Amino acid sequence: MRIDLRSDTVTKPSEGMLDAMMTAEVGDDVFKEDPTVNALEERLAKMFGKPKALFFPSGSMANQTAIKLHTNPGEQIICDKYAHIFNYEAGGAAFNSGVSCNLIDGHRGMFTTEQVIASINPSEFYYSQSSLVEIENTTNKGGGACWNFEELQQIRTVCDKHNLGYHLDGARLWNALVAKNETTEQYGAIFDTISVCLSKGLGCPIGSVLIGDEDIMKKSISLRKVFGGNMRQVGYLAAAGMYALDHNMNRLADDHKKAQEIGGVLQDMSIIKKVEPIETNIVIFELESHVDESEFLKQLRDHDIHIIGMGSNKLRMVTHLDYTDAMHHRLLEVLNNF
Repeated sequence: MRIDLRSDTVTKPSEGMLDAMMTAEVGDDVFKEDPTVNALEERLAKMFGKPKALFFPSGSMANQTAIKLHTNPGEQIICDKYAHIFNYEAGGAAFNSGVSCNLIDGHRGMFTTEQVIASINPSEFYYSQSSLVEIENTTNKGGGACWNFEELQQIRTVCDKHNLGYHLDGARLWNALVAKNETTEQYGAIFDTISVCLSKGLGCPIGSVLIGDEDIMKKSISLRKVFGGNMRQVGYLAAAGMYALDHNMNRLADDHKKAQEIGGVLQDMSIIKKVEPIETNIVIFELESHVDESEFLKQLRDHDIHIIGMGSNKLRMVTHLDYTDAMHHRLLEVLNNF
């Protein structure tokens, strides 16, 4: 039995999702004539209380489009040092938009309102102009941590005062909503743009959606074209998103429960130095200094268990909908007998 906990992106469409995809009504989305993708965009826009939404093939492209919408070349984004847009999007902010990142030294990918204020550059001409604050919820590199919503509201007030855009990388926002019992409407009310991923916790094979206010989204479809993201009969993929929103949201709590149970077992292992707090479906833990990371990973692979090494003796496991109860019991058994 292969157990793959490298990411929640390794899932494959369920039988029900495949049926929805294969029976989808489609059209040419470049002409905005695909009824299924139109329905998905309208549904997500309404969920967040926004007027516009646009389907993208990837979360990175959705984020990069948002950055381009909010900034001009030479300006600066305020974000955490763990931010996905800085660490894992191949330098896209600099390459695509000609902007730099002012990195905040936050805690597990999160920062305070005061840190935002301190990061806003002076208005003198020889400073890069601060133009965008970017948030990631949940935080990937921060171990699936969830932001305090009141803090996000306070940062919104700072953005308004200083005329800054406000973008949410919500790749795993669905997990945060379930874990914190929050709503899409709450987030739509405070962010200018929001990207949400369908191919992580919700189990779709591909797809993210950028959601935002009318004025900021006007150029989004032309930028998607510039980035090579316009597609034709994309309704087959949008149908997977519709199915996922109907069937795969509430079950995210199961992934969170399994992650917490894994963390509990890891905490009791003598070779584990630290387990980061677990709020959602990401488990990040650190081996004791005398333990060889490569050997630890090899021993797991010998049991056909696959996780990610993050370097410096830190490792990551991510639970997901294809991680079954049988797999879970097997993993806990292997860890307990390590």
